[in-house]
Amino acid sequence: MREYLLTLCVTAAVTYLLTGPVRKFAIAAGAMPQIRARDVHREPTPRLGGIAMFGGLCAGLVVASQLTNIGELFTLSDEPRALLSGAGLIWLLGVLDDKWGVDALVKLGGQMIAAGVMVLQGLTILWVPVPGVGNVALTPLQGTLLTVALVVITINAVNFVDGLDGLASGMVCIAAVAFFMYAYRLWYGYGIEAAAPATLFAAVLMGMCLGFLPHNMHPARIFMGDSGSMLIGLVLAAGAVSITGQVDPDVMVEHAGSVRSAVHSMVPVYMPLLLPLTIIAVPVADLVLAIVRRTWNGQSPFAADRGHLHHRLLEIGHSHSRAVLIMYFWSALIAFGAVAFSVKSSSLAIVLAIVLLCAVGLVVLLLPRFTPRVPRWAEAIVPPRYRRSGHVPDGGEPAPDGPADSLADSPEEGGTSADGSSEQAPESAKSEATGASEADREPALAGLSGATAIGERQRFALRRNIDKRS
Repeated sequence: MREYLLTLCVTAAVTYLLTGPVRKFAIAAGAMPQIRARDVHREPTPRLGGIAMFGGLCAGLVVASQLTNIGELFTLSDEPRALLSGAGLIWLLGVLDDKWGVDALVKLGGQMIAAGVMVLQGLTILWVPVPGVGNVALTPLQGTLLTVALVVITINAVNFVDGLDGLASGMVCIAAVAFFMYAYRLWYGYGIEAAAPATLFAAVLMGMCLGFLPHNMHPARIFMGDSGSMLIGLVLAAGAVSITGQVDPDVMVEHAGSVRSAVHSMVPVYMPLLLPLTIIAVPVADLVLAIVRRTWNGQSPFAADRGHLHHRLLEIGHSHSRAVLIMYFWSALIAFGAVAFSVKSSSLAIVLAIVLLCAVGLVVLLLPRFTPRVPRWAEAIVPPRYRRSGHVPDGGEPAPDGPADSLADSPEEGGTSADGSSEQAPESAKSEATGASEADREPALAGLSGATAIGERQRFALRRNIDKRS
């Protein structure tokens, strides 16, 4: 465990330290695209954060190769080398897309090539445990197709959910923690050495996300871009492929002492079929809904829009930070619930806890639909939006929680409305509609300076031409 923690810390530290110089390089290289109609941020922000994340990945693998126990993986298995090869290809494709833009079909082809490179080096699904049937061996063609499909789906699911500050990196970090717990238990709890590469991949992935999150939390100073989202999606998929195709279900049966214990012990074996899906359940659901929505409307499945789950959370009244936390909550509930079920599948307490947390999540999700009345004596301890004396904008919507949320979610600063249409009213008209002068708005923006690449946010917010859309 100490070697995994050391690998995680080194990966996180290298990613964190590289993000600052990478941000300056992205600004100098002009990797700051104009704000599009579907974006929720209000200022051009540099991309190419995937460069720092790839540096952290390389550093983590190099350090792991020099350790006593983990280092044996690099001599006994080709999976770490396969991961690095596929990650290099997908990272290079993402960098090109962040700087110049790459066609969606070209990106899809590049993702398939990166997955194929990993398959050629041994990172593939060899067999699939099927409940009620047993261990089903796959032909090389079947294993290749299934591996490529899993890698491509995971990459695009993570890429689709990368729409809010800190959302993709945080959700993947939660998934990596759950996956690490599961893989580590298979290795040390059941003595399955085939789970060791997946454990290493999960530790490195945690370090990449944790090192990048401080720079990417709202308001983000840099975006990971496709170079980062596709990279962490591929690393997550590589761990899922490794543990699904290498774990032999017969090993579990040997540890069982009775028929009942054999049934219970087989649950962790069949979990490789479910865990890769549960840890990315929310991104995959967003991906499926986006494809169905776009094809139903006669659009291309690769056409961008503002109908993702995080966009809908903003539309119903959640702030930027709260929408991210809600997505975190559901991802953690599904991922850790699956891991807990694999440990003790017959426990009624686990089922009741999951049901209770689901109820709590639904209440928080629907909270903007209600307008609670807070007593006068409790107004000092609640957010401003719940105070009777607080400012309520025109239209009856409660005021945002703070300056950062008002800047990120309100269309009055030249953003987009809930339906994706552009708000292009002049500054004078907006001042008359809200009854606020320039001096009244300056204190709310003063605390947000320095959060983006171009300097003070206050100076930019008063001068930006809101008609520049792509």
